[in-house]
Amino acid sequence: MTQRQFYEKFFKNLFLIVSTTSAVALVAIIIFVFYQGSIPFVSSTSDGVRIIPDGIEEFNVDGIRYVTKELPRGEKFVELDREATEAAIEFTLAGEEVVLNLTLDDNAPNPADRLSVAEFDSGTLEYPEEYVYTAIFPGAIVGLEKKFHLEIPQRPENFFTEFMFETEWRPTYRKLYGIWTMIVGTILTSLGAVAIGVPIGFLVAVFMAEFIPDRLGRIIRMGIDLLAGIPSVVYGFFGLMVVVPMIKEIFDVPSGSSLLAAMLILAIMMLPTVISIAETSLRAVPRSYREGSLALGATKMQTSWRVVFPAARSGVIAGAILGTSRAVGETMAVIMVAGNSVQVPSRITDGVRTLTATIALEMGYAQGRHNRMLFSVGIVLFIMILLLNWGILVMKKRMAEEK
Repeated sequence: MTQRQFYEKFFKNLFLIVSTTSAVALVAIIIFVFYQGSIPFVSSTSDGVRIIPDGIEEFNVDGIRYVTKELPRGEKFVELDREATEAAIEFTLAGEEVVLNLTLDDNAPNPADRLSVAEFDSGTLEYPEEYVYTAIFPGAIVGLEKKFHLEIPQRPENFFTEFMFETEWRPTYRKLYGIWTMIVGTILTSLGAVAIGVPIGFLVAVFMAEFIPDRLGRIIRMGIDLLAGIPSVVYGFFGLMVVVPMIKEIFDVPSGSSLLAAMLILAIMMLPTVISIAETSLRAVPRSYREGSLALGATKMQTSWRVVFPAARSGVIAGAILGTSRAVGETMAVIMVAGNSVQVPSRITDGVRTLTATIALEMGYAQGRHNRMLFSVGIVLFIMILLLNWGILVMKKRMAEEK
C-alpha cells in the first residue's frame, strides 16, 4: 500500500467514523428531548402524595419509621400509596409527640380539595403553591422552623387545551403551562424580522453583485462577514442601548423593550446570512445571461431583476430560509430587547416573550414537571422550524415548476 493510498483510506475511515458518530449523537439527543418533553402529557408527577421533610430528622408515616438522611439521594421524600385515603405523620417536637392526620381524595377536580389536614395546635398550615401544602412547626430557635411539604400529584396535561392553546404560563405557583402567548410572540417577531431583513438583504445582494466595482464589493463583503461573526449578546446589547431608547422616545411609551425592538434586532442579525448567500447565487449566474439581455436592449436594472434574479432564485430562497431559521431560533438578543412579557401583544410597542427566551430564562431553576415542560417547549420550537423550512421548500419547488 502506497503512502497516498494509506492516507486516502485513513481519511475515508475517519470521515465515516465521525459522520456515523455525529448522526447517532443527533438521533440520541432528539430521542432524549422528545422523551423528556412527552412525559408531562402521559403520566402524573407521582403515584401518590409526597411527604417532604424539611429540618426534621426522624418521623413516622402510618407507623413506619423514616430517617431523613437515610432516604435515597435525590429523593428525600416519602411517597404514599396511590390507593391511600388517609395517612398519619408522627414526629417529636420539643419532647412532645405531634400527629398530622391527612385525608386524601384523588377524585376531587380542584387540587386544593384533594388533600385535607386535620386541625393541629402546635403549628400552621399554608398553601404556598398549587399542588403543595406546607405544615410549619416552631423550632428551638426563631428561623429554624420544622416543616413538612405535602406535594399532591399533578395529572397529565392535555397537549392542546392546556399547553398549546392556553394563554397562562405560571409554572411556579398555579402550575399552568400554556404557551400560546409565546407561540404568537415567536411568530410575530420572526415574521417582522423577515419582512424587514429579507427585502433589504436581497437589495444589498443585488447592489453588490451587479452595480458596484469588485474592489469595493470585496471591502463591503469583509464587513458583512464581520457582522456574521459578532455574538448575539453584542447585538442584544446594541439593541438595549440604542434601539430600545429610540423606540421609547419616538413612540412615547414607558419601555422601549418591545416586539418592534425584537423585530429590528433580528432583522439586523439575519442580514449577513441573507446577503452572503444571495450575492453568491447572483454571481454564479453565467455572464452570457447578462450579455444576452443587454444585447436585446434591456437596461442593467432590468437585466438584474428580470434575468439575473430569477436565474439565482433557488440560492436566494436558501438564504431566506437560513436567515429565517436564525430569527426563529435566536435567544440572547431577544431576551435583552423584547420585554419578556407573557402576553399576546395588541400593539407593536408591547413586550413579548418567545419560546427560546422562555427556555433560556427558566431552565436554570426549573424542577420536576416545570423542567420537562421546557423540553416540551423545545419540541414545539423544533416542529415550528421544520414546518417553516418545509413550507419555504414547497414554495421554492412550485416557483421552479412555474418557471
